[in-house]
Amino acid sequence: MSATPDIGGGQPPWLLLFDIDGTLMTGATRAHAQSLREALHTVHGVDAGAVRDPPTPAGRTDGEIARLILIAAGVSAERIDERAAEVRMRCCERYARMANEDLSHTVVPGVAALVAELAGRRDVRLGLVTGNYEPVARLKLRQAGLERPFSSCPGGFGSDSEDRAALPGIARRRAGPPGHPQPRERTVVIGDTPRDIACAQADGVRCLAVTTGPHRAGELSAADGVVTTAAELRAAILQLAGGTAEAAAKA
Repeated sequence: MSATPDIGGGQPPWLLLFDIDGTLMTGATRAHAQSLREALHTVHGVDAGAVRDPPTPAGRTDGEIARLILIAAGVSAERIDERAAEVRMRCCERYARMANEDLSHTVVPGVAALVAELAGRRDVRLGLVTGNYEPVARLKLRQAGLERPFSSCPGGFGSDSEDRAALPGIARRRAGPPGHPQPRERTVVIGDTPRDIACAQADGVRCLAVTTGPHRAGELSAADGVVTTAAELRAAILQLAGGTAEAAAKA
């Protein structure tokens, strides 16, 4: 891709908060899910595979998934709260021991080039909003070859809050100097589930939805834009952030 004009207009850079699973990568959750199940068994003695009607993980934080499984298994809310940090620690430790798989094949087509281009722009700053615990998220990106564009990025993670709606605000606070969060009007969440859209709306920021996850365009219509490919996402970012579709097409 050739260079495009800056879209910042002299204002703070745009903060683009990417989800990971279903947005940057697909099919990279096997070891992650296994690590969380083993953590629940180690800490609570719960067999997650035996739980009736387990929660669908898409768009949820690791902590929320763990809580819903444990509640379904009859564990009290008090006990869940008391041991939440231990579950998180055990899950991250287990995933770190398993993180030797090459996940580059799970990167959504075109995404590696897109984030590399965006990381090189002065008017854009990359970030993360993901339900993954942060150590899991960082390792997953490393395994996929996406570590460099996101190496120093701010973010909101499942280790920060079980409530996904809290994560964009956390990421914005980390992106700005103390006491001066990244402006809402210069922030975009990019995700693949209705929960990504809902967390953006809860924080008053915009959202671009991609159909590379489990949800189709009609289920994502509440977003500010819905796209199907990395090329469409690039054009939507430029258009939403102050460029034009024509400028994107010429770039």
